[in-house]
Amino acid sequence: MQIYNSLSRKKEVFEPLQKNHVRMYVCGMTVYDFCHLGHARMLVGFDVVARWLRQIGYTVDYTRNITDIDDKIIRKAVALNKPLADITRFYTDAMHADEKALGVIAPTHEPRATEHISGMLSIIKKLEEKQLAYQAKDGDVNYAVRNFPQYGKLSGRSLDDLRAGERVAVSDAKNDPLDFVLWKSAKDSEPEDSKWASPYGLGRPGWHIECSAMSMELGLPLDIHGGGPDLKFPHHENEIAQSEGAFDKPLANIWMHCGPLMVDDEKMSKSLGNFRTIREVIGVSPEADSPSYSVNPREAEMLRFFIIRNHYRSPQNFTPDNLIEAQTALDRLYQCLLNLGVSSEVSVQWDSEYAKRFAQAMNDDFNTAEAVSVLFELANDANRLQSLEKAQELKALAGILGLLQENPQVYVKSATRYSKHQTQVNTALTDEAIESLIQERADAKKAKDFARADAIRQSLKEAGIELEDKAGGITQWRRI
Repeated sequence: MQIYNSLSRKKEVFEPLQKNHVRMYVCGMTVYDFCHLGHARMLVGFDVVARWLRQIGYTVDYTRNITDIDDKIIRKAVALNKPLADITRFYTDAMHADEKALGVIAPTHEPRATEHISGMLSIIKKLEEKQLAYQAKDGDVNYAVRNFPQYGKLSGRSLDDLRAGERVAVSDAKNDPLDFVLWKSAKDSEPEDSKWASPYGLGRPGWHIECSAMSMELGLPLDIHGGGPDLKFPHHENEIAQSEGAFDKPLANIWMHCGPLMVDDEKMSKSLGNFRTIREVIGVSPEADSPSYSVNPREAEMLRFFIIRNHYRSPQNFTPDNLIEAQTALDRLYQCLLNLGVSSEVSVQWDSEYAKRFAQAMNDDFNTAEAVSVLFELANDANRLQSLEKAQELKALAGILGLLQENPQVYVKSATRYSKHQTQVNTALTDEAIESLIQERADAKKAKDFARADAIRQSLKEAGIELEDKAGGITQWRRI
């Protein structure tokens, strides 16, 4: 198996330090707001990584942290006049709701930053002893970037090329503008629940040191360290400087980063007005004041499929048309299962041609784009040959990616906003109304009023409802 290593900038044969045991750490969410589509890509992407590693025989210790102390959290708590714990609890619950909706298996460990303050202070002390950290005039403890010669090895940036003020705040108290904060001195204006006692006075940790402390719980070096594309610099670069500076060993052997998710070919941001949360895309009238929400299962799986059908490292563009395309493609796979009557689970027979090609794709840096293309070839063959065995294989292989797990008969009758035939009528038509019109059509055919029967069929088609007449006078329907 090969994985692309962001550090070496090439694919490498994956060999965990412990036989059949993988220790993977992924930087999780800062819980001050609802998760957006970029988070969805990270959640699903590393869920697939963990699923495949387990599928091929590894025990996976998957840690994904929660950042529950941060400037943004403090600002939110102050604005709402609530304790920090109330803010982080609410948005952690909301994240878990999104995770469940997307079919993401919970990580093995989910440490919270506030539970590891002592570990952070221990690392800072080691860095001080090695002249890699110092307390500045303003009380903050900073990392001395220029004292760590390997700084920039992950991002490929040299210190001399980094302009002060681009990604780091300039402060007269720093020895160098590029130095970053390890421990922030408390301000009188900040809430008391954002302050911890330390040898440097009351304060709170910087963002980067949090992950250094939480990741070391798995033991260094990690087999895999991952996260979103925007974390490579400065967050992961700074993690390397902290952990490797303190412990004189690699932080991780393999670094993995998802590709960027764009909205209409632009970076998603609130300022551009193209910011989309997960719940907005797959929810049924989500309530802003509740962490949980009703999920449209068809749309939730569509979003998971939308993410998986692209390679995790490639840029991905989010547009309504792309969602409709993803929904239509996923519907084709479910229609195959429905047509051939797949109802039970079967195990994968890895000696089959399709299973071998699927495994080859996944072992090539988790190439889900190629693996999904194998699923469509398999579906085409199953339909052409009317092969129940191949349809069962389709369901089994797709299940490894967390796809095609709904009952096909229920799935095809579920409404979706992401359909090329979508109309307001489609959304408004209940199952009962559709069944009533089908019965009316059957009655019209019995009365030899074929014009009325054809009119009902046409009106349903225009509303995005497709009928299929079966033997014995049975009519099946689905939303398209």
